[in-house]
Amino acid sequence: MIEKLIAEMIQYYAGDAPRIQHFMKVHDFSRTIAVLENIDEDTIFTLEAAAVVHDIGIHISEEKYGSCAGSYQELEGPPLAEEMLGRLGFPPEITARVSYLVGHHHTYTDIDGADYQILVEADFLVNLFEDNSPKNAVEHALKNIFRTKTGIRFCREMFAV
Repeated sequence: MIEKLIAEMIQYYAGDAPRIQHFMKVHDFSRTIAVLENIDEDTIFTLEAAAVVHDIGIHISEEKYGSCAGSYQELEGPPLAEEMLGRLGFPPEITARVSYLVGHHHTYTDIDGADYQILVEADFLVNLFEDNSPKNAVEHALKNIFRTKTGIRFCREMFAV
């Protein structure tokens, strides 16, 4: 089911290779962190779906607001994710949680659940790299965002901090 969602998102982002590469990396880091943190399979499934569609609202945000700011993505993404997941036959409870995660993944307070925490960490790992972030930005994220042992380890090892 996740593979069908990935294929759907590749079609959705057709012609936008950087965004496809981004969600694939976030997906892979999310799954890897979750497995190494011994997260249960149901939560991993939800996390994987959320990682694949986490930025689904980026194109409409750019069209409507001229910006890909996280707040716009959080506003515009959930209905798009719900429609796609529904069309692909995802269970309603999974769709609801994924929609919540899409609508909050740029909000770093009141993180409620391993799926949310790991999605944020995976997105940070990818964004810090893709944005060529300076060492002080990596250190700030490490101190303020990362909570899982695996996420902390990956961040330290990837960026040598």
